[in-house]
Amino acid sequence: MQTHLVGRDMITPDEWTDDEVNTIFEVAFDLKRRRAMGEPHALLRDKVLALMFFFSSTRTRVSFEAGMAQLGGHAQFIESRTTQISHGDTAKEIGEIVGRYCDGIAIRQCDWGVGNQYIRDVAQYSRVPVLNMQCDWYHPFQALADMMTIFERFGRDVRGKTLNVSWAYASSYQKPLSVPQSLITLATRYGMNVRLTRPPEFKLMPEIEDLARDYARRSGGSFEVLDDFDAGFEGAHVVYPKSWGATLTTTDMEESARIAGQYTDWITDRRRMDLADESVCYMHCLPADRNIEVTDEVIDGPQSAVYDEAENRLHVQKAVMALTMR
Repeated sequence: MQTHLVGRDMITPDEWTDDEVNTIFEVAFDLKRRRAMGEPHALLRDKVLALMFFFSSTRTRVSFEAGMAQLGGHAQFIESRTTQISHGDTAKEIGEIVGRYCDGIAIRQCDWGVGNQYIRDVAQYSRVPVLNMQCDWYHPFQALADMMTIFERFGRDVRGKTLNVSWAYASSYQKPLSVPQSLITLATRYGMNVRLTRPPEFKLMPEIEDLARDYARRSGGSFEVLDDFDAGFEGAHVVYPKSWGATLTTTDMEESARIAGQYTDWITDRRRMDLADESVCYMHCLPADRNIEVTDEVIDGPQSAVYDEAENRLHVQKAVMALTMR
């Protein structure tokens, strides 16, 4: 367990060592136990976390605000459109100034080609930790919560278990690549056999796929790319079908939606779940487009872990805040 993480940014777990990531899980499980037992754990008393949102959220805002309160601190909600961020404040100024007012800065900025760089620019000038609440490249806390949920279902040794991270059709909007990109690189670090299943137009960033392959080689797991929705489910222990945009094919969101319309049959239903291992766990970061992306029968069924997964966002976020903001 590592004890030197005060002041560290969390932009992606790929920049943390295996021991450091394992420390996050150790602390997250301990904090989850403490909350279940009603044990006070005000580890960040009088600390303030700035929550800067360029995109709306439900789980992210509620879990970070609740987490800071449970840790004895305060979360300060900042909406970009109602502040000078929308017409003047630079990333340098945010890092320098907010970093002097607060004890941590958390940012959600998902604009393609903008979000990750903006978070890194703020971090360059901040004297306090910067936490990525989701950008165009990464969703670190979602991936950490996903792995914590997989550990709860299958134990801490998940080597040899098959995870199918699949694209699925959704009609709501063209979602970022960040959830699947963070998940495939984290799961391969733990020796899982990871499948990325997607239509040819819905590629992920090549450097992210290469990193997943490298992690798989080092951990004894595997990484493969499939383009057959049913094949991705076959024998899988964890299935994670969700939508994302055809961002690497086109940056025109209307064109991306038109391409997605060719694959409306990529929906998770009972027949697809029956192709998987009998112990299969269905996961989704939420919100899901019900009866378009996944049927009610599946998402509300006994094989679904979506609510445990959503709860675990709270615990992994508290762990990283407690480790970095003291």
